[in-house]
Amino acid sequence: MSQSAPTPPQQPQSQPADADTDGQQPGTVPPPAAPDVPYAPAPAPVKNNIGLGLAAAFVAALVVAGVYGAIIGMTKHEIGWAAVGVGFLIGLAAGRVGGRNPVLPVASAVLSLGAVYLGQLVGEAMLIADQVKVGFSEVFFQHLSVVQEAWKADADPLTFVFFAIAAYVAFTGAKKAAV
Repeated sequence: MSQSAPTPPQQPQSQPADADTDGQQPGTVPPPAAPDVPYAPAPAPVKNNIGLGLAAAFVAALVVAGVYGAIIGMTKHEIGWAAVGVGFLIGLAAGRVGGRNPVLPVASAVLSLGAVYLGQLVGEAMLIADQVKVGFSEVFFQHLSVVQEAWKADADPLTFVFFAIAAYVAFTGAKKAAV
């Protein structure tokens, strides 16, 4: 019986220094390490719906005008921070629903002026209705000229400061809330 000599164990072959074991070609630069997130989220699509933005701002203006008027009627005072809230909510509604259309901040400012005025008229009508012991709707809808005259008599420089604040907050709010 003849025995063959044992074969020595095979050593792994060494690779050149520039060879890559990931399947890339020698000499290529590997891609940078990925961040913790496996992919970058896509940016949200920009809304630009002026019609819906204006409608949302108009509805918000009517609602907050009524609330502002009720606050004035219940407290018997104009409250400046409530005017800020009027502008903020109108701008927020326009920006969130309408997007980045450049018309919306301007429209929000104009609507906030109307909402503050309407709210102050509602408050005056509530106060008059309370004084003469009649219903609010009768005073507001049948004697609006009397309500406006009472508003003119009660208006002071601070009243117009509230208008300016509400318009400014609505304008900036619509720009910041736009998505």
